[in-house]
Amino acid sequence: MKFPLSLKMGASLLVLLGQLACSSNSGKPDAQEEGERTSAAAQDTVSEEVTEQPATDADLAKITLPDGFQISYYARNVVNARSMALGPDGTLYVGSRDKGSVYALPDKNKDGKVDEIITIASGLKMPNGVALRNGALYVAEISRITRYDNIAENLKNPPAPKVIYDKFPTEEHHGWKYIAFGPDDKLYVPVGAPCNICLRKEPVFAAINRMNPDGSGLEVFASGVRNTVGFDWHPQTKELWFTDNGRDLMGDNMPPDELNRAPKKGMHFGYPFCHAGETLDPEFGKGKNCADYTAPVQKLNPHGGTLGMEFYTGNMFPEMYKNQIFIAEHGSWNRSEKIGYRVSLFRTDAQGKSSFVPFAAGWLQNGKEWGRPVDVEVMPDGSLLVSDDMNDAIYRITYTGNK
Repeated sequence: MKFPLSLKMGASLLVLLGQLACSSNSGKPDAQEEGERTSAAAQDTVSEEVTEQPATDADLAKITLPDGFQISYYARNVVNARSMALGPDGTLYVGSRDKGSVYALPDKNKDGKVDEIITIASGLKMPNGVALRNGALYVAEISRITRYDNIAENLKNPPAPKVIYDKFPTEEHHGWKYIAFGPDDKLYVPVGAPCNICLRKEPVFAAINRMNPDGSGLEVFASGVRNTVGFDWHPQTKELWFTDNGRDLMGDNMPPDELNRAPKKGMHFGYPFCHAGETLDPEFGKGKNCADYTAPVQKLNPHGGTLGMEFYTGNMFPEMYKNQIFIAEHGSWNRSEKIGYRVSLFRTDAQGKSSFVPFAAGWLQNGKEWGRPVDVEVMPDGSLLVSDDMNDAIYRITYTGNK
């Protein structure tokens, strides 16, 4: 989980990724891409006190973080590392998309580095999403959810998976899934829009759905959600918060990605009629009113490829981070000037004022990316893990400064 940041202003300030208003490429998104967008309303703000990391690794030395924070490799050669879920014993489970594999990463001696990389399953159809419940690992593919029982005791000899549900759509466009169990003990499973912009009559599309742990009782929880690949529940209110990727082909800076809050079932977040609570779609917005839909809590970077998010609930970072949201920005794929490729922080201060600022940046260097953050995971010791499907890595961010 995550938390906002109000660190002391220091000697070094970093202004990241100014928005450039140009038109985007008009090519169709490729199956490898998220369909990310960029919005003028989500321009980067100045991050507090960011410094180069004293790292021996040449790539890690490029990452800037607020003073007192450090980054290291938790695991390398985790091919196409995507969404993460943490087991009760500290084993990290990692899905992939293009690779088709699911991994287990144990760290039994708790030294901040995994002992080995164990492939639990391979040859799957975009098994991006992983979740844990009562010792069982749930894996989300394009059209089905499977369950591996008693997984921690059988990492090197996993049981045959049990099919929980196999009737999700087979469309690959936005078909990969992030999954998690909510406070209601239901499994939340989004199904993205099977297109850049379209209206399908089946309610399961462009929605966050939920089901019972055995696969029964599938229902729509939230509608009008183009493509979320990350969500979490507020540690105090237990309300669902989620990221959503805006549509493409409306220019570099329109519309923004979104951070949304869904305190109850049945809310509609606008897609495909209205984007980011303010912009009617040129095709599907005719005759519609944005006021009829739920606006985002925060407009994020357009085309930033906003994916995994989590509230910070650990105790390692300074108190100002408690219950604030860390967000992975995978990076733009069709913007004339690239944006994203970082981990950002959405924070709300005691007065209720919110901000969206860079936290860990540097995977984009002079317009060329060497890594793409996908997901974030808070560890029991309070450190923050970040997955990267381009550099095939899991990073560990720690804090050693004064609190």
